[in-house]
Amino acid sequence: MNRKDIVLIHGTDYKSMAKKVLERGDVAADIGDRDKKIGLKPNLVTVKDPAEGATTHRELLAGVIEYLQEQGFENITVMESSWVGDRTGEAFRAAGYDRVCSRYQVPFVDLKKDSWKEYDAHGMKIKLCDQAASVDYMINLPVLKGHCQTTVTCALKNNKGVIPDSEKRRFHTLGLHKPIAHLNTIARNDFILVDNICGDLDFEEGGNPVVMNRILGFKDPVLCDAFVCDTMGYSAKDVPYILLAEQLGVGSTDLAHAHRIYLNQPQPSENFHPSVMTRRVQELAAYTAPKDACSACYGSLIYALDRLNRSARLKDGLPPIAIGQGYQGTTGSIGVGPCTSCFKKSLPGCPPSSADMVRFLAENW
Repeated sequence: MNRKDIVLIHGTDYKSMAKKVLERGDVAADIGDRDKKIGLKPNLVTVKDPAEGATTHRELLAGVIEYLQEQGFENITVMESSWVGDRTGEAFRAAGYDRVCSRYQVPFVDLKKDSWKEYDAHGMKIKLCDQAASVDYMINLPVLKGHCQTTVTCALKNNKGVIPDSEKRRFHTLGLHKPIAHLNTIARNDFILVDNICGDLDFEEGGNPVVMNRILGFKDPVLCDAFVCDTMGYSAKDVPYILLAEQLGVGSTDLAHAHRIYLNQPQPSENFHPSVMTRRVQELAAYTAPKDACSACYGSLIYALDRLNRSARLKDGLPPIAIGQGYQGTTGSIGVGPCTSCFKKSLPGCPPSSADMVRFLAENW
């Protein structure tokens, strides 16, 4: 796997899916020496169950550990620190990580309690926790979700968890974007396994999850976050730290030349009943007419509708947007995805990105 690759897998057997992404990425060969110290950095920003769209699902952690142990790696440490004001240990238990670490006999380090040193991060002094600095290989396990201050958050911002709380506070005084970009010149991102299962619409703390039932794999954290923007209906230009990180040599935003590797095809989902949606997601879903829709496609549409809603483009009387395999071979007014190719107005792509949906709906709906 190279830095231009994006590995995608869909489904609900999250542990098995995580292992398959690591296998396709040939992570064992990438690490090499079985004695190397491996760090696993999830997102445990707050004390929430992962189903609320804020924290990394425990099945991903279990899948990574199981894969590594089956490949002969034993020097594995899970490490993280929650945001300022929350206790990492409580978030650790709320996400079910205590059971995972106990089952596989893997230690957990609360980086809030760790020592740290200051480093030159490409011209900017930044404190980095010693345990994070000591690993030979870091697997970053962020959640693909929105953020109220930085618009999106995924691989690059997830590394805020490897700095002490005093540094987190300083990052906010500096406006977040510049220090996040510089942090990633010293924080390792050897492999990124993205939890794209049900990230929140726009808030790091969760509360409005959008079900997509997808796991992603990357070697490049900048490419990862550029893909996240596309998934959520934004451009990388909307998130300054992504372009700053690219300028600092951390990675590339060039999605046009990225190589997408699909390990399977998405299947119709049963997750679209109003009873499993929050009120806000229900309000957006009211503009849709799903029939046997896949999670990734439908989730992208919800993100696109949220973007249109923010620009005051949603209004009563609009025809519902058709989406899903149930529309194959039928006609209609407007739809997204190749299953609606016979409609008067239809957006191709399987699935089309949320950014493409935003543009298409703004012009044709």
